[in-house]
Amino acid sequence: MVGALLPILGGIGSTIAKNLFPDPADELKRKELEQRFQQQVLAQSGEIERAAADIIKTEASSEHWITATWRPILMLVIIAIIANNYLFGPYLEAIFNIAIVLPLDDRLWDLLTIGVGGYVVGRSGEKIVERWRGGQG
Repeated sequence: MVGALLPILGGIGSTIAKNLFPDPADELKRKELEQRFQQQVLAQSGEIERAAADIIKTEASSEHWITATWRPILMLVIIAIIANNYLFGPYLEAIFNIAIVLPLDDRLWDLLTIGVGGYVVGRSGEKIVERWRGGQG
């Protein structure tokens, strides 16, 4: 998650360093500040990842059905759009000459990728913890 933000955060650090040390003679100071900024971002990335995992875990264990299921519902809706556009739509077009194609924004693809990746990593982590504790897994 944070890894995807590193180029953006690196750009922010670079901009800050350039504004603090605009003189080309201060190139060494500027590079050192950029490097320290990136080191701090990396040092905090583990904590950010843990906080995100805690949020998802808390949502999934919520008593309220909408809080516990909104992420899976979102994933299913995106998958339904993909199935429509690439599976059902072409067959309907071939058979009946009618197809309804729903636009799928790139950001929805990103959400699907993050959602599936988070689920796989989360389940793997759960199984590792269960085995470590002596459970079946």
